[in-house]
Amino acid sequence: MNPGGEISNIRGLLAEKIAGEITLSQNPGETLRKWRRNFGITQTELSNYLGISPSVISDYESGRRRSPGIMIVSKIIDALLKIDEMRGCNVLRAYESMFGDIMGLGAICCVCDYAKPVILSDFLNDIQATVIFGDTEIPINGYTIIDSFKAILELLPDQFYKIYGRSTARALIFTGVHRGRSPMVAIRVSNLKPGAVILQGIDPDEVDPMAIRIAEVENIPLISTRMSPEDLSSTLNKR
Repeated sequence: MNPGGEISNIRGLLAEKIAGEITLSQNPGETLRKWRRNFGITQTELSNYLGISPSVISDYESGRRRSPGIMIVSKIIDALLKIDEMRGCNVLRAYESMFGDIMGLGAICCVCDYAKPVILSDFLNDIQATVIFGDTEIPINGYTIIDSFKAILELLPDQFYKIYGRSTARALIFTGVHRGRSPMVAIRVSNLKPGAVILQGIDPDEVDPMAIRIAEVENIPLISTRMSPEDLSSTLNKR
């Protein structure tokens, strides 16, 4: 791994991801435990680095102690990353390919992976969406927001897979859509298929019939929403 700006960027993205998952989780302690274990760090190792008792970490993770505030969460995340760096950046290396692949791709606005699967219908309620086709009582593991105009102009065919993050079972949200045909054609010719496609900026009756037909053939839920890209990002970040 490049010890310069690249590792700094990857570190920052991973820190943001962990912080988001912990602070937005319905069970912050459980999510904290998951990430500590992902790093292969024991409660004792983490507590020793932070200069606190192992029982404090145990209490946070078990829920016996009140959920840690953002300042404590930041200190814990920094400790996890620092310990990983002392060990040779093994976890950072594992995430480098995921984050490195999407860095510099302007068409990809946001890639989010959930700590636990979310039912698509619940997800849609948050963004005032309308189902055009498909079953929405299915789990998704995250979402990706894509600028459809930039994707058409900038995203090369061999880069399309990068919109899937860690799981294809996710909602792909295409913003600035006119008819929805181009995103669905791109998905049709790709080997990877998403859990659902959401077209931002149009009503159901404005969607190209070909886009709907592709959704039917591929059995991919197709949804539309008029919520603005800014409101989409703000709403989904609160989940």
